[in-house]
Amino acid sequence: MKKCKLLLFDLDGTLLLSDKTISKRTLYALKQCREKGILIGVSTSRSEQNSLVYLNELMPDILISSGGALVKYGTEYIYKAEFSVAETNNMINMARAVCGEDCEITIDTTDSHYWNYKIDPKKLDQSWGDSIYTDFTDFSECALKMCVEIFDKDKADILADRLAQCDCIRFSDGYWYKFTKKNVTKENAIIRITEVCGFGTESIIVFGDDYADIGMLELCGLGVAMGNAIDEVKNKADIVISSNDEEGIADFIEENILN
Repeated sequence: MKKCKLLLFDLDGTLLLSDKTISKRTLYALKQCREKGILIGVSTSRSEQNSLVYLNELMPDILISSGGALVKYGTEYIYKAEFSVAETNNMINMARAVCGEDCEITIDTTDSHYWNYKIDPKKLDQSWGDSIYTDFTDFSECALKMCVEIFDKDKADILADRLAQCDCIRFSDGYWYKFTKKNVTKENAIIRITEVCGFGTESIIVFGDDYADIGMLELCGLGVAMGNAIDEVKNKADIVISSNDEEGIADFIEENILN
């Protein structure tokens, strides 16, 4: 832990409290880590623009967004994995063919987050970042990531099979499935970070709570599961700490890095 070069955090259920803020204590602990020369990073399935709503005070050195499709180091993008406009529309059409014309779909682009929502997400959660409503008719953007709400697992399996060019994973807190380009994952994004930063994965401590975090917890020097993580994540982690709402991250940093 004393040789740590990068602390890397998932957002929801990990770095963020349930009210979608970062605790003052955690922010202070991360500031002290920075003063020791440790980089601070975020690795999330949210889009970059959606993520930044929650990161004004932190301003991470590294941002992996859209599930690994976009990687930013400082102010520079070092990796981007986009579907073409034609590929994006094929994915949308396939999702509707398999899951129904009225299925909800979100698309991340480099600049925006699009959603054919039935209820404005900000009416349900004021902390939600900006989403642009669209019915995806004549959609003309390149996608970094598509998410589809699928209540029937059999249909989810069929869609994943038909979109064989995609990496697919489910989020545990609902019925949403993420589709990115094949091999575009959080863990592969981390490999690209190490190539630029000049240190290995053994120098990274990573924190997570959901299915999409398992690969990076297994890859890095120390994989830390939150107390609120799903069992599959806890089983793959090196250690389990207190939950996000119990400031498990602050406890860990104070005891193991700043002590």
